[in-house]
Amino acid sequence: MTGLVVAAVDGSKPATAALEWAADDARRRGAALRIVHVREPWAHQYPFHAVEGFADSYGEFCEGVLAAAAERARQVAPDLEVTTELAEGTVVETLRAASAGADALVVGSRGTGGFSGLVLGSVGLGLTGHAPVPVVVVRRPHRDEYHEVVVGFDGSPHSEAALEFAFEEARARRARVHAVYAWEAPIFSPFATGYIATMREAFEEESRSARLRLAPWREKHPDVPLVESAVFGHPVPALAEASLVADLVVVGSRGLGGVRGALLGSVSHAVLHRAHCPVAVVRPPEGTR
Repeated sequence: MTGLVVAAVDGSKPATAALEWAADDARRRGAALRIVHVREPWAHQYPFHAVEGFADSYGEFCEGVLAAAAERARQVAPDLEVTTELAEGTVVETLRAASAGADALVVGSRGTGGFSGLVLGSVGLGLTGHAPVPVVVVRRPHRDEYHEVVVGFDGSPHSEAALEFAFEEARARRARVHAVYAWEAPIFSPFATGYIATMREAFEEESRSARLRLAPWREKHPDVPLVESAVFGHPVPALAEASLVADLVVVGSRGLGGVRGALLGSVSHAVLHRAHCPVAVVRPPEGTR
């Protein structure tokens, strides 16, 4: 951990919820908080600059967004070290650069430019597939505390990275880690002789294998309780249900079933839309993807 959490703000309600989550997370970690607002280049690409006073008023708006965010962060965590940054460029690329080396980048599920019916906006979707640090997506204020961090685990390098982040978060929150392993049966004819018994045996074997792969994590993090659930079925409903009583759900950017070259897998994408609490999407270090 580097001791830095980055929060992206734009004045929207989801971004404010993300800011509050980030301030609380930085406080728990003993980290600093950097608040970033991106001034997009469209202000210079279109003739708005020809309108008298536009540049000044737009600049004042951006500074106001940062000032209000810093004030709110200090209300959440009065002793927190808070800095602000007004950056300029395309939002996804600029936030990727601004968060390089941070413990996490925290964003709202959608911003001021999003369509009201969308659960996840283009910025959140773009960052979870591209950012080099864990990206936490916050949809709404999350007030309840359950002292549980849920993590999806399938043995892939992406889920190993997700586990590491889950243990970091659980330690900071004095919570336990709940590892969810889901196994979906291959599609065969349900009328095949012995189909149900064969699938049950396969599920039990896969569950035992998952428990064995989790054993070293107990030894590595003896101070953080670890519980596990093996689910016969698709991982998305299992993780969505577990999120009902979780402070955070952590998933790898893609798993064993992911298409090679895909930056965001179908499971992580679906969990971002269906989880009832903030979701962290984690990519493994370069060279292990």
